[in-house]
Amino acid sequence: MEQHPFDQALRLEAAGSAQPDTWLGASSAAYWNMVGPFGGTTAATTLRAILLHPALLGEPIALTVNYASALAAGAFSVTARPVRTNRSTQHWMVALSQTDASGVEGVVMTASAVTAARRETWSANDTPMPALRFSEALPRFDFATSEWTQRYDMRAVSGRIPETWDGREDDSLTRLWVRDEPPRPLDFCALAAMSDVFYPRVWLRRATRVPAGTVSITTYFHADSRQLAQCGEGYLLGQARAQAFRNGFFDQSAQLWSAAGTLLATSNQLVYYKE
Repeated sequence: MEQHPFDQALRLEAAGSAQPDTWLGASSAAYWNMVGPFGGTTAATTLRAILLHPALLGEPIALTVNYASALAAGAFSVTARPVRTNRSTQHWMVALSQTDASGVEGVVMTASAVTAARRETWSANDTPMPALRFSEALPRFDFATSEWTQRYDMRAVSGRIPETWDGREDDSLTRLWVRDEPPRPLDFCALAAMSDVFYPRVWLRRATRVPAGTVSITTYFHADSRQLAQCGEGYLLGQARAQAFRNGFFDQSAQLWSAAGTLLATSNQLVYYKE
């Protein structure tokens, strides 16, 4: 059976016994964005390195990724080290490095993460899913300029990309249904990537297509692997909105629910934009 494009993009090989915390990979053309790979797959690659580590404790509960520069086409290395392991939590530091055309190796992404051995206890959901149902009649997003968007089936309920870039201001809220294309069972890496599928809020807020890119994104995982498995290959409902735009940067918060209404993940990111 042919491997899913997402798994191909996240394929990592151990660097060897001399570098026990390091894995080797390569950027994927299937998830290419404007000047580099889709940031969601970079975040997912970070998580994949952690999940492959033989010292792993538990499952992901938090992941913060900082994009120092664009990842270029070609090979890279990712190093994931557990810096502190407690009774039920484990703390990680991650760095992704790449050698440039002149032969100089540099860090293009840094990250931190927390994994944990969850235990059954009292739980509640204070952020219920909006009362929306999926409909096949909803049109798919069509971003012809970015290859990575063809790897997702995204159907907007509200907050579509402006049809006319006329500078008319609007609310920054988008709600959409999303799943991998072709469909793929949900796991933590896929959920990390989907937390970043929302186009820059400044485009919707101003109806002006200015250059923009994520500087830092933090994703919190509220579901365990059992709850992710229950989602199968189904659509998730996502929503994202900004809270403030100021002096070249804005924040963007997002939530992802299963079709059954389980809040799976929330994320916050800081985005650079240019006039």
